[in-house]
Amino acid sequence: MDFGPYLLLASLEGALMAAVLALTAVGLSIVFGVMRVVNVAHGEFFMLGAVLAWWVASQIAGHPAIGFVLALFLAPLMVGLIAAVADFLILKRVEYDPERTIVATIGLLYIIQQFTLMTFGPQARPVQPPFNQRLALPWFKFGDNGFEVVWPWGLGTTSYKLFVIAAAIVILIGVWLLLSRTKLGLYMRATQLDRQTAQAFGINVERVYMLVFGFGAALAALGAVLVVPIQQAHYLMGGDPLLLSFIVVIIGGLGSLSGTVVAAILIGMSDGIISMFYTPTLAKIISTLLVAFVLIFRPQGLFGKRSA
Repeated sequence: MDFGPYLLLASLEGALMAAVLALTAVGLSIVFGVMRVVNVAHGEFFMLGAVLAWWVASQIAGHPAIGFVLALFLAPLMVGLIAAVADFLILKRVEYDPERTIVATIGLLYIIQQFTLMTFGPQARPVQPPFNQRLALPWFKFGDNGFEVVWPWGLGTTSYKLFVIAAAIVILIGVWLLLSRTKLGLYMRATQLDRQTAQAFGINVERVYMLVFGFGAALAALGAVLVVPIQQAHYLMGGDPLLLSFIVVIIGGLGSLSGTVVAAILIGMSDGIISMFYTPTLAKIISTLLVAFVLIFRPQGLFGKRSA
């Protein structure tokens, strides 16, 4: 197979990674943008979403699509409720102080991780996708007979991977509509701009914080539910999503939704392509170097606003 088809395969894998990463990183970005809380436990909410998706799907008999659809709704809901309770019991008690919330979410990270280990065990858990048809992909080239459509052996993807990419796009559009077109989104934006002024106008800021923290965790869990039929649910799977989400949020700009999505596409596509042609380690090194350059030359991120 020529270089072009390999590049297409790598790009599809990169798009898949970018889709899941965008959902996870947007959740982290919203939490920081509204609450100014660096949620170190965000990767564990991703992991918990994957494990709960396996648990829900494993309880349902019949066609795998039934269990998957239930997991798609129930796992993010459960993770969001757990995060909201954690906000009420922990973050509210430390008054959302930036330094203390970092320590608190580190503790929350280990609580979630060890509770998952004790409850569900250390085994990696597979989840059967609702559909997974193999789709051959065409390639185009100029041959002896001019422009030709060819079907190289091995050039293909699955219907489920394309579904994940499409679902992530729809969900991200929904998040944008929620933030920009609803009363809840208005409350969140008002709280982000000025907490004291929002309180003066009768907005219950603590309730908004609880909803935002739960919503951010639910987005991470939703990304995990989508990707777990491709990967496997495991109690140690939260590390990479947390690291990559921080990289994306820093590059895109802290609290910038559009910047987060663009950075997720950039990091996801580059990671997919570099990992296929070289090694995943090189992809992580390049991403880390990119963060360093952004912090040096544009500390507010590519789309962030410079503080006055």
